[in-house]
Formats: sequence, C-alpha cells, structure tokens
Amino acid sequence: MAYQVLCNVAPSELVSHMLGESCQVRIWSGPDAGLPSFLPAIEGLLLYGHLRIDGAFMDRLPRLRVISNIGVGVDHIDLDAARQRGIPVGYTPNVLDQTVADMTFALILAVARNLVPGVRHARGPDFLHYEPDFLLGCDVHGATLGIVGLGAIGRQVARRARGFDMAVLYHNRRPNPAAEAELGASYATLPELLSRSDYVTLNVPLTPETAGLIGREQLALMKPTAFLINMARGAVVDQGALVAALEAGGIAGAALDVTEPEPLPRDHPLLSMANVIITPHLGSATWQTRRAMKQMAVDNLKAGLEGRPLVNRVA
Repeated sequence: MAYQVLCNVAPSELVSHMLGESCQVRIWSGPDAGLPSFLPAIEGLLLYGHLRIDGAFMDRLPRLRVISNIGVGVDHIDLDAARQRGIPVGYTPNVLDQTVADMTFALILAVARNLVPGVRHARGPDFLHYEPDFLLGCDVHGATLGIVGLGAIGRQVARRARGFDMAVLYHNRRPNPAAEAELGASYATLPELLSRSDYVTLNVPLTPETAGLIGREQLALMKPTAFLINMARGAVVDQGALVAALEAGGIAGAALDVTEPEPLPRDHPLLSMANVIITPHLGSATWQTRRAMKQMAVDNLKAGLEGRPLVNRVA
C-alpha cells in the first residue's frame, strides 16, 4: 500500500516522478479549504511555500511520520512541537546558497543601475533619442556592502562582493574570525553597519529575534544614498517604516524578493514606488536549483516514511 502524503500545492511532474508509486499524494491548500476527511490517514507532509504547521495541526495527523520542506526557511513550522511529538522535519540547506546569492547581487545591480525603469523607458513611447544624464544610477564596484547575516548564503554574497572590489561589513550575533580571514569581511554592530553601508543586504532566517529587525530606528541610521535589499523574509522588515523612509528620502531605494504578506495587496504603496524593485520570491528559482531542492525534499520524505534518518534534518 502506498504512503499517504499531503502536499499544499499540486506537485510538479518531476516531483511526482521522484515520489513514484510508493506515495499517494493528497492536495490541501490550507485551513481556508476546510478540513478534509483524509487528514487522519496522512503519514508525510511535503511542503511548498509557507503553509503554517503548528502542534494543533500535527495532532490532527495521528499517523504523521515526517515533515519535509522544499526550502531552507522553516519559520512556518513549529519545530518545538515537532520535536515534542517525535516528528522529524527535513529541509534543503546549502543546495540553494549560491543561487540565492546570485539573486541578491542581481537585485543590488538592478536597483543601483535603474534597470527596471530603464527597460520600461527603452520600450516606451518616449525613448526617441539618447540622453546622457537620464536615469543615472550608483556605482556598485568600490562601494561598501553590509551583510546582515553572514551564514551560508551571506558568505556567498560576500564572495561575489569581492569580485566587485567592494568593502564588506557583516553583522551576526557574534563575530566569525574564520569568515573574516576567508572573505576579507569586517565585523560591525548593526548600527555601525547600517550607517556605513551603501548597500545593505538581509540574509537572515526569520526567527523571533529577527522579526522586525529593520524598523524605523534602523532605517534612520542608513545613508540617504543607500539601498536596502531583502532576500530574507518579508517580516524581517517593518514595511510601514520602509514606506515612510522611502517617501521621506531617508534611503535611496529598496529591492525586495520577499514581502509581508506575500504577495502584497495590489494597492500597497510599495508597488507604485519608482525606486523599489519587487520580485516574486525568486531567490532559488532556477531549473537546476529547484530540481536539486525537490530531490532533497523527496529523499527526506521517503527516509522519514521508511523510518530511516533524514538526509537533512532541522528538527
């Protein structure tokens, strides 16, 4: 008999092939869809996105053996509740680090060099002659980059910054001398990093400590010529404070691959700001990386269903 597996979105053809005939997939998009009768039979969760999985929901699944997340962020899963119930939780670390770092730099370059307004202008009716002083941007090479969160992804961002001859500052809970020696980065307190950086990238996981990490007080420390790039989670930034800072000219612009909520309401002020780039959570969105993430998640799922150790376990 096939294992009963719950997915919150329909799995791709590739994932279905990876699962094979050993798993029967059930689709449930979340509480708004009601509570289907098949929930008590579910033995494994294969999650895309950010469906909230708490202890109360786990208790509705008495046969649950494993939770496998396609992604590295697990802020939507109550890890303590899973540990208390003896349910292993898998995730997909490392395989996406370089891809997310690539996207971080794509956003740095795009917001610094007015890439999106430039594309719109070049395709629009007003581009009839070349104007040498139009849409002037800011240099990236030789600038100071501040990385908030020098973990696996942050370190890859720092490596890329060296190719642009950038001075790199970083902030973690504690200094990392080995990373400093390897990357030529310098530790700074968060206020120091914010006040000295031309570009600030957020590469931290969402935790109770990082929720609202960048708010009105922190944005006020940034240079009026500086840019904020969020590759973490939307809730790391107080978006109301960000809107106010952008409207007041407190910072030069922002590039956001994540928002809170996601997607934003269509009338949200961030969507109409010319100095803001918003992308639809594309951090790990390449064919190669998403395939590797899916394979890792399926391997975690099957291991948990079969009672074997997970390939990559976070709880």
